[in-house]
Amino acid sequence: MISFLKTILIILLVYFGLKFLFRLLAPYAMRYLAKKAAQRFENAFEQAPFGTHGTSPGPQTRSDSNKDIPKSNGKIVGEYVDYEEID
Repeated sequence: MISFLKTILIILLVYFGLKFLFRLLAPYAMRYLAKKAAQRFENAFEQAPFGTHGTSPGPQTRSDSNKDIPKSNGKIVGEYVDYEEID
């Protein structure tokens, strides 16, 4: 019976000890992970192929969008948008 209580006590001490250590070390680990993620994003951004295929990092426009725009007496009146009702 005493060995059973001793085992339970050791398990509880290990549990609470690890819980305490994780609470102490969690901010440092999160800071480290955030720095690593920021470095990866910076590296990915530096290696991004902007401008290689005639594109630029900005708003994109379509040159063939005239077929989607209805005309009235030769004037462009706007873009047609088909809406669906949601019940």
